[in-house]
Amino acid sequence: MIIIKNYTEFESYLGKDIGVSGWHIIDQDQINKFAEATIDHQWIHTDPERAQNEGPFKATIAHGYLTVSLLPYFWHQIADVQNLKMQINYSIENIRFAQPVKVDSRVRLKAKLVAIVNLRGITKATIGVEMEIEGEKKPAYSGEVVFLYHFNG
Repeated sequence: MIIIKNYTEFESYLGKDIGVSGWHIIDQDQINKFAEATIDHQWIHTDPERAQNEGPFKATIAHGYLTVSLLPYFWHQIADVQNLKMQINYSIENIRFAQPVKVDSRVRLKAKLVAIVNLRGITKATIGVEMEIEGEKKPAYSGEVVFLYHFNG
């Protein structure tokens, strides 16, 4: 994990890989809870028997938005951004889902700083992200996430 305390420290990572998170298993319980929270109960996510018998993946799969919702969790494993008044999730850009995440898969996030701008004291950081699925060649998704950081002093 890297530690970042100000704009200058953050900027030093421009164009570089920042790091990789730990692995996380997406199990059926997490998928079901996400379905409840989002009112998205499509059988391909929530009905293991039907998914095995009728589904193209022979198992349930995680919602794409479930995998994206894990971005902050993984990001905080990669970077500890300190000395903050506030952090804002600003945008998610160009997310492309390349492969479904089957139930009980292990996933992790790779991050790279692709752009950083000082907006009159507010740091706008664009992080290139890729969610890897253990044992798979293609990622679950890739794209960019943008955070605004309001550093103290």
